[in-house]
Amino acid sequence: MKFLDQCKIYIKSGAGGDGCLSFRREKCIEHGGPDGGNGGRGGHVLIEAVEGLNTLIDFRYHQHFKAGRGGHGMGKNRTGGKGKDKYLQVPVGTQIFDEDYGVMLADLTEAGQVLMMLEGGHPGTGNAAFKSSVNQAPRRTTPGGPAEEMWVWLRLKLMADVGLVGLPNAGKSTFLAAVSSAKPKIADYPFTTLKPQLGVVGVDNREFVVADIPGLIEGAHEGHGLGDRFLGHIERCATILHMIDATGKDVATAYKTIRHELKSYGGGLTKKKEIIGLNKCDALDQELIDMITEELRSVTKSPIIPISAISHFGVEKMSRALLKNIDLNRKAEKKRDMQQNDSDHDDEIQNKSWSPI
Repeated sequence: MKFLDQCKIYIKSGAGGDGCLSFRREKCIEHGGPDGGNGGRGGHVLIEAVEGLNTLIDFRYHQHFKAGRGGHGMGKNRTGGKGKDKYLQVPVGTQIFDEDYGVMLADLTEAGQVLMMLEGGHPGTGNAAFKSSVNQAPRRTTPGGPAEEMWVWLRLKLMADVGLVGLPNAGKSTFLAAVSSAKPKIADYPFTTLKPQLGVVGVDNREFVVADIPGLIEGAHEGHGLGDRFLGHIERCATILHMIDATGKDVATAYKTIRHELKSYGGGLTKKKEIIGLNKCDALDQELIDMITEELRSVTKSPIIPISAISHFGVEKMSRALLKNIDLNRKAEKKRDMQQNDSDHDDEIQNKSWSPI
């Protein structure tokens, strides 16, 4: 399946059906009176977040979506049928922006969330509804409401627990393949990964999701390389795994390069908990590993775990450390939600206590 994380689509709701102008015509009934029915309402356009999707590829070749028009009213007080609603299914984590990409209209972060983007036109009224003792043969009707239309941007930010970052060829894809069933492309040259990859990691009868994005280079936040477009996919992650090639020339510079790009991008990436994976340690002896670790400790206080994705050395230890960070993040989020709920409850009580009689 191809990966697409951004697209522009056109949506249009259905117009409401017109009311009917009709009079009862039957043998032996001289003054039958009005019997024009109402129109049906137009169809809505709704967007639903569903599980099992991790790309917007379905919108690459189909970009126009229209709901059904409401049926017109008919004689004999028959009401027009309702227009068919148009449902669009998107992956969890999809954001919806206006046509100019300046205003975010919605952020669908939970499976089952349904957002009504455009409301169908209201139904028209038939002349039977205007009958009264004063006007027993009204010829008045109302048309159905107009359709609504707009262009919107869809942007996907993957919902993963761990974001995997690092310079090109640091061994990120090899690590993902080692800890999960994902099968990313692995080769000995930079930018082997051209799109984000997801993998489900199992450890101690628990599971979490890791997102591997293309390698970052200096100036990535300005559009250099490939990783800048995909940095948004780690904004929702609970923790970051920063992979560093232990066989590189200067591990401290490599670390600071990535941290600078994360800081320049923004989105709170530098505030997330971080674990450093010192990869390819199978090619080094213990003395050299200790020396490189001390070199890294001079520029960061984040935990450093030597690993080898090829030989699986330290991989299980890394998985447990990541799971611990994920649990800490979830506890912090739960605590913030509880505090917010308590604050909202106190505000509600205060407003009621000051409400006028």
